[in-house]
Amino acid sequence: MLFLSTFVFAQKSKTANTVLAGGKPVHTYAKLPAVNKPAPQFTLTDVAMKDQTLESYKGKYMILNIFPSVDTGVCSASVRHFNEDAANIPNTVVLCISKDLPFAQKRFCGAEGIKNVVMLSDFRSDFGKTYGVEITDSAMKGLLSRAVVVIDPSGKIVYEEQVADMGNEPNYEAAIKAVKN
Repeated sequence: MLFLSTFVFAQKSKTANTVLAGGKPVHTYAKLPAVNKPAPQFTLTDVAMKDQTLESYKGKYMILNIFPSVDTGVCSASVRHFNEDAANIPNTVVLCISKDLPFAQKRFCGAEGIKNVVMLSDFRSDFGKTYGVEITDSAMKGLLSRAVVVIDPSGKIVYEEQVADMGNEPNYEAAIKAVKN
């Protein structure tokens, strides 16, 4: 019983983060992992229903484009934007991460001609909590907030942006600059 109480307290004592959704505050599980720290491990599902991990992309720059759902305007715009940018950046992979099912991600990429990013689903993992982006309240509870994390080839975080208002696109230029520095 004491262990359970301690566990619950530890979970509640995480530093929540506040972002806006439709102009209203919503909370995420925690803040993004810090710059200059090792990127937390993850296991996500690709469009072929296979597990992909942080190690799957080791040795490359990784741009994690994190968002609620590819079926919204701003989210799909971020995938399209990074799809164009990714084609021109050597030794870099863009991982587009949402709670969308892999089937929906595959359908979207096929319909949009998206070929330069990797779509990954958090539908059966704890990525949202590990990276602090899982929304903990509101009608969007359980989805991921809009954020970008850049990881260098050694596995260290070199850039992070928690987009303050999920109705806004991320700072693409800053993310690309983090790769090119």
